Order: sequence, then C-alpha cells, then structure tokens
Amino acid sequence: MGESAGKGPLSGVRVIELAGIGPGPFAGMLLADLGADVVRVDRASSAAPGRDAVPADFLGRGKRSIAVDLKNERGREVVLRMVERSDVLIEGFRPGVTERLGIGPDDCLARNPALVYGRMTGWGQEGPLSRSAGHDIGYIAVTGALHAIGRAGGPPQVPLNLLGDFAGGSMYLVVGVLAALLEARASGRGQVVDAAIVDGTTHLSTFIHAFLAGGMWRDERGVNLLDTGAPWYDVYETADGGHVAVGALEPQFYAEFLRRLGLDEADLPSRDDPENWPALRERFAAAFKTRTRDEWAEIFLPGDACVAPVLSLREAAEHPYNTAREVFVERGGHRQPAPAPRFSRTSAEIGGLPPAPGAHSRDILAELGVDDVDGLLSSGAVVQA
Repeated sequence: MGESAGKGPLSGVRVIELAGIGPGPFAGMLLADLGADVVRVDRASSAAPGRDAVPADFLGRGKRSIAVDLKNERGREVVLRMVERSDVLIEGFRPGVTERLGIGPDDCLARNPALVYGRMTGWGQEGPLSRSAGHDIGYIAVTGALHAIGRAGGPPQVPLNLLGDFAGGSMYLVVGVLAALLEARASGRGQVVDAAIVDGTTHLSTFIHAFLAGGMWRDERGVNLLDTGAPWYDVYETADGGHVAVGALEPQFYAEFLRRLGLDEADLPSRDDPENWPALRERFAAAFKTRTRDEWAEIFLPGDACVAPVLSLREAAEHPYNTAREVFVERGGHRQPAPAPRFSRTSAEIGGLPPAPGAHSRDILAELGVDDVDGLLSSGAVVQA
C-alpha cells in the first residue's frame, strides 16, 4: 500500500474500506478527508467495462479503489496482503460475513497483529437482533431517541438518517478506530472495534437521560425545553411562508430576542410557568408573521438573540454566512460539504474525486509486489476498471 497523498493529521495512516453503504463509506470519507490513504475494496462485479466514476459520490472522495472477488481464493489473498501493510480495516457487513469470506478479525490479525479492525453495524456484533436486517429509522427507534423527536400530540418525526447512521454510527466508528489506533501504536497490538448504531445513538442521548433522571424531562414529545415544548426553542413561520429557528434559552438572550422581535417583556406572561407557554407561542407566532424570513434574518443577525433563518440545502450552500467561512467547496463540478473539523497546521482537504470501482486495481497490485499482475487480472480475482 502506498503512502497517503493527503496532508491532514492522518497522513501516512493506511486504511482498507470494504465497500458498503451509508455509515461505513462516510467513516472512510472522513478518514480520507483527514489525510489517511483509504483504499476501498469494491466488488469485482461492480467494475464493469466502461463504468465511469460518479462525481456526485461524495462519500467516495479522496479514496482509491481496487475491485476484488472476495469469494475467489486469489482475491482473498490480495486483501490479506493489503492487511499486512495497513493500519486499519473498516467493514459494514452483517456479523459473520467477513469470517465466512476468510477476512474476518482472526484472519486479518493473524497477518497483522497491530491492525485495528473496525466493524459498523446497526444492532452490534452480538445480541438478539445482531443477525437481523435494519436501517437507521429502526435503530434510533429502539434507543428511545426517535420517540423523543416531534411535537406534542403528533407522531415521532424522522431526523433524516443523520442521527443514527452518521452521528450514532460513522462518528463512533471513527472515534473508536482512532482510539484503538493510538493504543496500538503504544502496545503494538490491534483489536476489534464494534461500532453499533444503537450503542452510539444511545450514548448521544446521555444529556437527555440526565435530565430525565433528574426530573427535568418528561418522557413525552414536545413538552420539554429542547423539543419544541418551550416557545423560545422552536421554529416559526414568517410572512413569506419561510421559517426562522429560535433558541433563546438564557435570560439575557431571551431579553434580546424579545427586543428585536418588537415585544416588551413587561407585557408578556412569565416564561417560567409552563401554563403560560401557549400564550407566549401565540404572541411569537403573530409577530413573526409580520415580516419575511430574510427580513427577520437582517434584524436578528448578527447578534445574541439566537435566531437564525431556516435555509434549504441549496440555499445553505449559497448563503453568505457559509460562503465566507467556506463551509462548502466545489469539486468535480459539484458543491459539497468541506472537510471538518479544521486544523491550524495539518489542514484537512478533499484528496481527489470519487474513483470508479477498480480504478486503481493495477496500481495497488503493483504496490503489493504482485509478480503476475496481468495474470491475476485476467483470472477475474481482481478487476481493473
């Protein structure tokens, strides 16, 4: 495996990503953004002749690709040779699949005892649901997180697949992999990281569980401080059908919010009594209906009232607040989220456009020191795009 071309803090870290969907590829993208040399192992069948890269496959950015038939003994041996030269392997198959393919943790750690083997699943490697299929919405449902999101009297609201797949999944996989990698460099011993979306999402809700345990949270939707129950932590429609988001929690910010909204706190019922919340909500809603979303944005920002316009995905990419900070960047003719977080010395960056499956097969085989590259490619064990 070659050294990473990235300049970020993970430059020199070598990662194998067994191709999958959703949280696994996102974790690989994040590692690549941070400078790691990420090689995606695609299925041989995906490297069809003439198949091009997909420029909008943002999760593939900064990676290289080798297409391998993992059911072929020679193909499996190629992956194990890659393991010998790598620091990390991440996979998102159901429990037991990589073991059956002969590239499970025991197989890989036998080749490289310092390898960090990261596993991404919804239900975890063990437990009564570990062998069951699932998706983000089901994982966050059993954690209690989905139940907590929504308005009073209404059904739970689905927060896209950001909460489970990427926050509770990808981010915890990356944290676990980096922690294990740091430990492995001290001990010389790798280990398996079992990153389950149910675990991560539950861990994310620790703050809310603390409120619940302290009697400061009701186990109901839309009646609490941070779930649209409080009228000063909610979204409101504006005169043009747009919306603004209000998060004026602290007293000083609430006072500034009222001032810019044009209301006098002395004329309003106390916000400390939840019985007054419906009346306050009506007053706020009526006030916001008097101007457009962008007019309110001009009034509230910049400032300490904690009010912001609710932007669409396309609007966010063009908004001056975001363009000034370069929150989005353009690569391959597509605007996409920039790498995060930011570093003062070893800056994260997008290393390259998403590759077609198998685009780098020949180069990677050469790096591995394979003697008969042409013979291996002609066998179908490895495919060059």
